Amino acid sequence: MKYCAGQLKYLIAIKELQEKGGRIRCVSISKHLGVSRPSVSKMLRCLVESGLVCEDFCTSIEFTEKGKAVIEEIYSGYTEVYFFFKRILRLSSDDAREQAQLFITQFPKLTTERLSEVVRKSINKKSMV
Repeated sequence: MKYCAGQLKYLIAIKELQEKGGRIRCVSISKHLGVSRPSVSKMLRCLVESGLVCEDFCTSIEFTEKGKAVIEEIYSGYTEVYFFFKRILRLSSDDAREQAQLFITQFPKLTTERLSEVVRKSINKKSMV
């Protein structure tokens, strides 16, 4: 199933917040993405309906098994694209995150995979030197 850019943006935000540790709440996502809490609640309901986030998101936001599979599929490509924008193009963290999200949501999966491959090769070359 194909997910819209907004859904992917929120899934990535949840994953990034998970990696920082602690409970994830609507307010955390709101601050992380710079959007209103009502917008977060609306998108979380959409993610629940898609089967990606557990229904009881008021206390803590958790991925469903389906959600975990979806985010794992897209997140590795996202992190490599983020690395490209942050380290190679030297964008700020916020700009790199925004550009990486735009890239993976707007470009075909094959293009993301190819850019990821170039980034991995670049990293390997730097580590060999």
